[in-house]
Amino acid sequence: MPAPTHVSRPDDRLAPPSCADGDPLVAARRAFFTRSPAARWRPAPPPAGGDDLALLLEAEYGLMPREAAHGRAAGLGREDVAVASLRQAARLGVPLTPEALLAHTAEGPRTATVLADLWPGTVRAHGPEWARDALRHALLRAAPGTAHAAELLDLATAAGLWPLDPEEAVRLAGPGGRATRHALWRHLHGHPAGGRLLPPAAEAADPYEALLLSRDLALPEGPGREPGLLVAQSMLLGGFDTPGQGAGGGLSVLLGSLGDALADIGSLAGVLTIVTAEYAELGSGARLVSERRPGHWVLRLPVDADGPPPQHRLPQHRPALAWWATRLLGLLARPADVVHVRYADDGSLALAQAADSVGARLVFTATPDPHRRLAENHRQADPRDPGRARRLRDELHRVFLADRLVDRAATVVAIPGPSGTRELVRHFPLLAARHGPAGPPAPPEGIAPYVPSEDEDAARQALLTGLFSGGHRSDGLAPADRHLPLLLCVGRLHPVKQQDVLLRAWLTAGLWRTSTLVLVGGAAERATAEEEHMRETLRSLVAGRPEAARRLAVRTALPNQEVRRLEHALGDPAHGVRAWYVCPSAKEEFGLAVLEAMEAGLPAAGPRRGGVAHYLHDGANGVLLDTASAATLAEDLARLVALPEPRRTRLARAGRATVNTRFLVSGMAGALAELYRDAGMIGTTEPSPA
Repeated sequence: MPAPTHVSRPDDRLAPPSCADGDPLVAARRAFFTRSPAARWRPAPPPAGGDDLALLLEAEYGLMPREAAHGRAAGLGREDVAVASLRQAARLGVPLTPEALLAHTAEGPRTATVLADLWPGTVRAHGPEWARDALRHALLRAAPGTAHAAELLDLATAAGLWPLDPEEAVRLAGPGGRATRHALWRHLHGHPAGGRLLPPAAEAADPYEALLLSRDLALPEGPGREPGLLVAQSMLLGGFDTPGQGAGGGLSVLLGSLGDALADIGSLAGVLTIVTAEYAELGSGARLVSERRPGHWVLRLPVDADGPPPQHRLPQHRPALAWWATRLLGLLARPADVVHVRYADDGSLALAQAADSVGARLVFTATPDPHRRLAENHRQADPRDPGRARRLRDELHRVFLADRLVDRAATVVAIPGPSGTRELVRHFPLLAARHGPAGPPAPPEGIAPYVPSEDEDAARQALLTGLFSGGHRSDGLAPADRHLPLLLCVGRLHPVKQQDVLLRAWLTAGLWRTSTLVLVGGAAERATAEEEHMRETLRSLVAGRPEAARRLAVRTALPNQEVRRLEHALGDPAHGVRAWYVCPSAKEEFGLAVLEAMEAGLPAAGPRRGGVAHYLHDGANGVLLDTASAATLAEDLARLVALPEPRRTRLARAGRATVNTRFLVSGMAGALAELYRDAGMIGTTEPSPA
């Protein structure tokens, strides 16, 4: 079953803006997708010193004739111009010829992503013979063993085309590097006669290559052929079992509990959670498919890396991730019917490609990220910063990926914010055309109920004893400070989580004299560059301030069960700690960690920007913080700590009631199941015979 196609053509049904939008990205996109005179847009003159945001927006979204646009874009690089023109073709649904696309291979990772997105439509529109011949011509001209040859082979593999005989393909790959060798092996796997040219798995250099060379890979476990449909959900960033470390945040906790809850819904045959497995996990002999609990399986995609690849590295893994997902999903006893992806990145695009290949319907959770801060971030960045231009292009790349995922998806799901989905529709004009001003459905997210252990009381006491083990330790507090108000913050160590801003605010407000601060997050071993930088920043902020350092505890990430146990211990009045949960993030899409703290009975404070304000209302069931700077956060922290104890207790009770009545994962699972059912994805028909 081919993936549904929603061609992104400009649509006059989209209402033009009532007034000029101050965000140049919003204005450019609205003008492009409406092509309405009332929405006509032109970039503002660049500021003194030059700025390429206006040029990039005009090249990608401009309404002027091609000749004029080309002249205005003269200040951009070759890849910028190529990427902009190809993205326009993708958004307009224009099936370029094979030669027109292949002329842009070997121009960079962003171009490669656009080509991979456009290529299936080009093959369908112009026919496989034309595409095969064009590929053969390009391959024979490519230098053997190069990344260019690997890119061409990946395009051939993705479309099931064989422009070269297997022997020719082997000669073309030549003595290329690891990436080229792997592209060749993926290509040979699909050719009827290619398997005989694969090296024996015993000659593989490592466990990843051994799996890649396995010709008869089998998945002994996995969902059977029960009635109902099989739903796959993905988490390709961070470790599934290590929340709070690296890129692994609340999504791993959410998908674990959500998959368990969905598995209990009778109209589903089961749930697959798709994650990645890197060298260490592959070398340990971990199974590619394992059952987490009845009806909920974990499917691991091998990744050629020594750890979960960060988001900015996903473009180089996209072809392999798409191939592995297609291969492994195809080896299951029954096909996946739904593939639900989150995040606008190359990993999600890879899974969208795999969903198309195995005949599954795509569901995409869309968020206005990085849209809402793209222009602001670029404007505030130091023009002398050498990474400023790269970050801008990376964010525009993710904006494009989000558009393509919206276009490919049978169903788009939103995460509700303070204004419902209005902010999302503002940044995605196509969603207004598809769903109207109300936007797409936005089922609330939720958390699993906390289940105490048999020795819960002793375990809580041990956690608190360890925390108040001595202020001379960097991860402990002095027993004598147990009577002071305690601020707890849990999350991965990353600039967007702003633990450093929280510490600055705590110091600026002088709260180190009257409270303690506990930060939990970050890997104990093999820390990422972001984690190391954040830890060094935290250390430097209290260097030479021994009294403040004594009341600061920085602890490495804990398993989710331990985090929630600590929160319940701090939220229990019997333990004599007056604690607050503080989320200082620049923004949170929803803030599951905040919900967990509220459920534990801790009064919670979170950022005004993002999804936390959807459920946390200032002064009613928590406190909203201005996290834009350390100065503004310091003012709000002082206000928070000064609240009298009866008020703090009332906020905690109201917060717990909010979670227990509106934000449990069972409700989220039921809402998603109904959404799938309404879209015709969930039924009770028997699966077709094998």
